Formats: sequence, structure tokens, C-alpha cells
Amino acid sequence: MGRKELINAWKNFISTGEIDKKCVREAISYSWLRSKLHGVDPFRQNIKSTLSEKELKLRYEKFMPLIKKARPFMESLNKIVENSGLIVRLIDKEGYVIECIGKKELVEKYRELNLDKGSNVKENVIGTNAIGIALIDGKPIQVVGAEHYCEKYHNWTSSACPITDEDNRIIGVLSMTGPSEDAHLHTLGMVIAASEAIENEIKLDKINKRLDMANKHFYAIMESISEGLICVDDQGVIMDINLFARRFLRLKEEDILNKNIHSILDKRNYRKLMKVIDTGKKLEEEEIYFKTKRGKSTTCMVSVTPIKAISSNEVEGIVLTFREEKVIHKLVNKILGAQAKFTFDDILGKSEAIKEVKKMTSLAANTEINILLLGESGTGKEMFAQAIHNESNRHNKAFVALNCGAIPRELVASELFGYEEGAFTGARRGGHHGKFELADGGTIFLDEIGDMPLDTQVNLLRVLETKQIVRVGGHKVISTDVRVIAATHKDLKKEVERGNFREDLFYRLNVMPINITPLRERKEDIKIFIDYFVEKFSENMKKEIKGIDESFYKVMNSYHWPGNVRELQNVVQLATNIVREKEQLQKNHLPKYILNQNIVREIKELDEGLSLVEIERAAIIKTIKRAKGNLVLASKILGIGRSTLYRKMEKYGIGNGSK
Repeated sequence: MGRKELINAWKNFISTGEIDKKCVREAISYSWLRSKLHGVDPFRQNIKSTLSEKELKLRYEKFMPLIKKARPFMESLNKIVENSGLIVRLIDKEGYVIECIGKKELVEKYRELNLDKGSNVKENVIGTNAIGIALIDGKPIQVVGAEHYCEKYHNWTSSACPITDEDNRIIGVLSMTGPSEDAHLHTLGMVIAASEAIENEIKLDKINKRLDMANKHFYAIMESISEGLICVDDQGVIMDINLFARRFLRLKEEDILNKNIHSILDKRNYRKLMKVIDTGKKLEEEEIYFKTKRGKSTTCMVSVTPIKAISSNEVEGIVLTFREEKVIHKLVNKILGAQAKFTFDDILGKSEAIKEVKKMTSLAANTEINILLLGESGTGKEMFAQAIHNESNRHNKAFVALNCGAIPRELVASELFGYEEGAFTGARRGGHHGKFELADGGTIFLDEIGDMPLDTQVNLLRVLETKQIVRVGGHKVISTDVRVIAATHKDLKKEVERGNFREDLFYRLNVMPINITPLRERKEDIKIFIDYFVEKFSENMKKEIKGIDESFYKVMNSYHWPGNVRELQNVVQLATNIVREKEQLQKNHLPKYILNQNIVREIKELDEGLSLVEIERAAIIKTIKRAKGNLVLASKILGIGRSTLYRKMEKYGIGNGSK
């Protein structure tokens, strides 16, 4: 299409509004229509829409990141075209020229055309032009001569290409403008190439910033995490180590980086790690010994994860994460409930006997001596052991209990001291930690120590003397700081005489023996226990109980309680289950063996010269009276069938009124 035909098409549109589609491109046609709708005067010579110096400065600062990326490419373009009368401009997304590079005289000339820095070149301001169309259509374009809507630009050619971000949003436009006779198609090609280069620089810059941020985040996480982290390459060379690991190993970065990991491991554990590199198989919670700067070794639980190349799946290195074994023990104790929950305030009783025991155990708690708790089953020996622990300076550490009589004799040693992998048939892979290791820093309670096998007693004595243990099947000596509280219902002196208990261990444990008085010798505490357990169980069962009858207390008080507090607790729980809602606890809610025991005791208080027949008759009469003539209840209390009761009543001449 010739220049003359285009000018005629423009004139025709300006005068009639009709477009010659043969002469005018579609993009230009739409732009002319938009310019007309915007009310742009095609013959206006003085088109001025320029920012003030202050506004231009602010806008310049706002778009400085884009300007910095674009300027080198603009300067390269200018070197190529500076003798062609072309000027290179950068326009922001709002249509303002923010950078302009070219010969000084050309820049001055463009100032007259309102195309210099600070000028707005949008379509609604100066009509159809390459920059305005590029901002709207988002595509590169070249506008030549009379394709411009305003007549004053008919001697000019503008080439423009939008610059977009990674989300394909326009952030600016790169343009080259000059006299129309100097226009060439390759001018637009250069602008497009430069725009794409600017976009790539912006994207690359963002990628680099993200990588930099990711590295900073990774470093921050590495340094702040409360686990040891060591990164090792496929040759075993340490490439990175975090703050926790450095502090734990008492090493500086320069002492360990780029050195082989065998410098902090023994041969066996080094082979374990290299096996992960060879096989690519992860290790989970493996027990590994690290050598510290002072030459000591410390045990850690370590997980080893292989790092594999995405393309080849080959192992390029490994990452070690580890925690000190003592920390793991603390977590295990927390999960397994190895904590003492009872204090001296939880131990009920106002009798002088219990007050004296509490006083003695409270004094013992503030010492480090071994304590031997003596007393019948059910007197609350473990409760006192927990209270001693919570009163001591070890209260923040573990409280680990082991009943020596509740596990098979052959397993007592492995439970106490742990075992190594392969120590015996069925031994767990990786070995097992013993109670002494788990209780390190805290207290171990050895209940029923009188049932401990003699061979285990020898090992325990050595631990008490040296404060060191050796696992079953192992050789490594492990230091342990544990306070021992032992308990038994047996007479250990007699057990020593019988050869069932080592004399040297007895004297080692018997430093401070404390006798816990049985319940039958502190009758004044029985009512306190009854009230406490009734309230506890009724609350748990959400059952309303209207008090406790005096007869209930009387029978409970007269019973001899061979099972002590534990038995009393069970009896009260049974009675609380039996009693109906909103009823009062009566003696008839008690088990028959307690009622029978009471009847026998009362009968014994009668004349001791009674015959067996007379005693039986008296027992039946008393039971029927207590059952208020209810023979079904009386037979249950006596523990005989109804037919047997009827027969005996007939034999002894006892009526329903029990006369």
C-alpha cells in the first residue's frame, strides 16, 4: 500500500468516519475508531500531557527495577540505530515515557512532539501510535506515517513491543521512533528481540531472588532446628553442618567442613553410613556413637537419608539427622508416662503412724541416699516412692518403675540394664535400652526387690557402687546417674539368712529403711479413705449417693484389711457400683466375706466356751436379724444355699424372726 493511498484513507475516515479496509490494517482501524471516541483532535498541533519534575522523579523511582534491566539493552539498540535518526524509549504501563536514549538534537526535537520523558503517549492522549496499541493489544506493532491518527505524526514511524512479567501482565513498552523515511521492518524485529531479552532478565532476576531466599530459609532452618543435621557427599566428605551439631560435637565449622565423616565416627558406624551411599536404603533411628572434640564418645539416635539425583537416581550423598539419646529417653518417658504424679499432699491419713512415715520420707527425699520401703502389699509403697521423687531435686527428671516380681526371672537383667542386638534369641534389632538408661538423671523404683534373681542382684550391686551399666551381650560401659528407691513386703534379713538375697546388696539398700504401717494399725484413717473413694467413684460414675450410713463405717472399721488400702479401694468401688441412685451406702452393700468376717469376730467376742453347734446357731440368728428376716439375703451373706439355710433353721429351731 502506497503512502498516498494511506493518506487518502485517513482523510476519508476523518471526514466521513468510514474506513477503507483494503488500505488500512485491522489493528489501525480499531485504533482510529477508539481515538475518535476519545475525542482526540487529529489536527491539534500542541499536544501536551507531561508530568511535573516531582511526579516524574517519583515515577522514575517506582519503575527503577524495570529501568535498570532495560537500560543496557536500550543503549545497545541506540548504538546500532543512532545514525539512523531513531530514538529508543521505555514507557511504563500507564503510558508515561520514563527513559529516553538517542542523539541530543533528536531528543530535543521529540520534546516538541510531546514524546520525551514524562510525556503520556497513550492512545486517548495522542491518538493512534505503536505504543498505545501495544499497551491495549499486548502485541508488538509498527505504525508508519499516516497510520497515526494525529496529522503531526504522519512523518514519523514508531515500533513498539510490550514487556510482560512471568504472569504475562504488561509492565512496560520498549519503543523506537524516527522519521518515516528511515523506517525498516527489521526495526520492529530489533525492538521485539530487546523486549524478550529484558523479560528474560527480569524472570532470571526473580528466579535468582527466589533461590537466594530459599537458601536463606534453608540456612535459617538448618541453624535453628533442635536436631543435629550433617550433609555428606558420596565420598563421605562433610559439606554442611548445622549449629546444633557443631555445639553438640564441640566443633567449629572450619574444624569439620570438607573433612571426611570418619573423623567423628568409629569404623563400625562409618561402615553403616557408607552402606547407605552404596545401597540407597534409608536408616531409621539407628544408635550411633559420635566422637566429640575432647575424645569422648556420646550416643545418639540417628536417621540417615540418601540424596538421589533426579535424572539417574544415583546416590549423590546423605543427610544425617540426630538427637542425643538422653533427649530421646526423656521423650520416651513422657510418652510412656514415666513420670511421678503423686506428692506427699496426695497421701491421705491423719494417724500418728502415717504422719511419722511422711515425715521420714520427706526428710529422705532431700538426700541422695538409697531408700528401702518396707510394708505389706497395698500400703502404697509406690505412692511414697513417687512423692519422694517429686520432693527431691530430681523432680524434673524421669521416674521409672519396675516390679521385679512381675516379669520372668530370666528377663529382669535385660529389663534393668538393656541388651545389645543379638544378645539372645528374640533380641530386638538394634538392641534395647534398659530402665537404668531411661531413668538417667532421675529415680528408679524397684518394687518387690526381694524377688530379684541372685545373678541380677550381683549386677545391681555393681551399678550402685560404680554408677555404670553394661548392657546384656555388650561391652560398652554406660555412665548413669540414678537414685534407687527399693520396696518389698518380705523380711529381707530372713531372706539373707535363707540365701535368697545377697547380704552386701541388703546393706547397700538398707541405708534408710522406712516401714509403712498397715491399715489395720491406723484405724482412724479408714473413714478418711472411705469418704475419699466414695466421692471419687461416684463422680466418675456420675452417680448421686445420699451419704454413708454409720453401719457401713462400723463394719469397714472392724475388718482387719489384709490387702490394706488397695483392698479398701476395691471394696468401696464395688459398693459404689451396687448402691442405687440417690440411695445411702449401707453395710448390706459390702461383700459377704467382709460381713461374715464381722459376724465371726462378734461371735468370738461371746463366751469362748460355746460349742461349734452353738456358734453356728448364733451366726445364723445374727445374720437373719441383720437381713431383717430376708432369708435370701441371709443365705447370700452366710455363703450357703437357701435350702441349706432352711434345713439348718429347722434343725436349730430358728424361726423367721430369728428367735
